[in-house]
Amino acid sequence: MKISTDVKTGCKVQTKSWKSPDDPSNGNFVQGIEPFSIPKGVIWNNNQIYFRTGPWNGRIYIGLINVNRVYFDGFYVVADDVEKTYYETYEYSTDSRLIYFELESNGRYVERIWDAGKADWINGYSSYLTDCDVYGKCGAFGICDSTKRPICSCLKGFKPRNIEEWSRGNWSSGCFRTTPLHCQRDNNNGSEAGQGDDGFLKLKKMKVPAFPDQSSITNGECKDQCMKNCSCVAYAYDAGIGCMLWSGDLIDVQKFSNRGVDLYIRLPSSELGKLVFHIDHVCFINHVSGLADKWNRESSIGVKLQQLPLFNFEELATATNFHPQKKLGQGGFGPVYRGTLDDGKEIAVKRLSKASGQGLEEFMNEVAVISKLQHRNLVKLFGCCVEAEEKMLVYEFMPNKSLDAFLFDPVKQKLLDWRKRFNIIEGISRGLLYLHRDSRLKIIHRDLKASNVLLDQELNSKISDFGIARIFGGDENQANTKRVVGTYGYMSPEYAMHGRFLEKSDVFSYGVLLLEIVSGRRNTSFYNKDDLSLLGYHYSKIYF
Repeated sequence: MKISTDVKTGCKVQTKSWKSPDDPSNGNFVQGIEPFSIPKGVIWNNNQIYFRTGPWNGRIYIGLINVNRVYFDGFYVVADDVEKTYYETYEYSTDSRLIYFELESNGRYVERIWDAGKADWINGYSSYLTDCDVYGKCGAFGICDSTKRPICSCLKGFKPRNIEEWSRGNWSSGCFRTTPLHCQRDNNNGSEAGQGDDGFLKLKKMKVPAFPDQSSITNGECKDQCMKNCSCVAYAYDAGIGCMLWSGDLIDVQKFSNRGVDLYIRLPSSELGKLVFHIDHVCFINHVSGLADKWNRESSIGVKLQQLPLFNFEELATATNFHPQKKLGQGGFGPVYRGTLDDGKEIAVKRLSKASGQGLEEFMNEVAVISKLQHRNLVKLFGCCVEAEEKMLVYEFMPNKSLDAFLFDPVKQKLLDWRKRFNIIEGISRGLLYLHRDSRLKIIHRDLKASNVLLDQELNSKISDFGIARIFGGDENQANTKRVVGTYGYMSPEYAMHGRFLEKSDVFSYGVLLLEIVSGRRNTSFYNKDDLSLLGYHYSKIYF
């Protein structure tokens, strides 16, 4: 069996697929060999590359993760430099072994081996194992990793070209460089390339990008050759091939769990030198929208404590799709969506709305406060996402949403008998006591209300939303502000009118919340014939 390409004549011997498993007419897929600068196997779909093996290094195609040197028991690629012909041949070491190859109608190239014991054909090598094997799945400067969700992400120093498409799982638009290479900026300014200002990021166990240029120089000189050429954006080295160099877009980059080669991506020193800070359970990356600089001015930073994941936008977009049907609610910060991570963990994603009255200050404040707190009656923060204009907080998912969804619903409130209501009150009390007295930091919540109390599967209550909470230090027990924030109807008079808040401010809100839980009536919507609110009504019954 021989698959070949004659460069001089253009003649090719190729394998074609059937149109369908039941239709033997010519299908859409063709398999053959392309010389390019280095021979490689390719499958086309209607003249577009659908799959590639990676370059041939004299023993194997280095872009195939599941093959060994003798994976076809005598397979090799021959390059006839005189005739300019490249061909794949199969010479078997034993006539007793029956093997054939099939290009299926769906584009998968499969090895079939006869198993005499089973008296049946079994599958050997397959060109398609995961979605990452589809050529260019993640677009230019994207990297595909089948072990992650989503499978596509941008290389370091790059970000999605079309955020909306990426959020829907369409990564074909790829990524673009966020910071120009220093040598490009120097050349544009008419000066010599600043070679020392660029460096290389090492990625291990990679399927190298398509269309490399080959050089016979040694491994030690490969880096220098790439650095001297400003158009060179990556390099790799294989002993059987030599130095491989890339200019232009990097297409079809894939992360392998084993095998692969080391790929070096050219980046400006500012990208290579970025620092990662861990703030209790949340980590931020410096230089992202200037957040780290602002954080340094407002909070202590640099203390490396236990780290929770910094989620990327694509991961959360895949988990939630930000679909209206997955929307759990809407607050001052923005919408909250239900999502499921790749490991099956359910999450709630709070996404800052561009139209929100809250912003960076509230976002950073909530991270600073809740990342320092651990209590069974406080909602748990899993991590955050900070990318471009996107700011998101990732919490544990509370299946019964917020207390107000039960308390003020004519149907659901019937499920809250007195025992359940008492347990909810007790949980809120424990959480508030922890904030005020038992935690290592004294926290004033400043927005305690029914919609900020979440309920788990057993209707246990947990306090949430610390966007406007205030940390008190030392002997401090009260503070004043000119910016009164919170929810009217729950604010204490001294806070609403004079901006003074202390523990008693939360206690006042807690009292209003107790009245709502006991009565099942919302304070701000209760009016009787004397035009009294729920709070005013109970006050009049007690004192008059």
